[in-house]
Amino acid sequence: MQHVDGNALAGPLAEFFSFDVTMATARCNGCGEIAELARAMVYRSGAGTVVRCGSCDHVLATLVEAGDRAWVGFSGVSAIEIPRG
Repeated sequence: MQHVDGNALAGPLAEFFSFDVTMATARCNGCGEIAELARAMVYRSGAGTVVRCGSCDHVLATLVEAGDRAWVGFSGVSAIEIPRG
């Protein structure tokens, strides 16, 4: 399955966050790599979106949208740093 980079998250997550989430850095629970979400690998399918670590391929996050509901999970991230200002 082909993937795109983490910049693909900007549109879908803009609805839930008031900042550009692709500029946030996240620490992977799998390998400990700290990188901008824009550097992650994003896989889209009919079932939803899976965000994987660009370093070790560990699942960082999932996004599922269905009608008037959405589920966002960051189960593979131990911390997110959000730039201010």
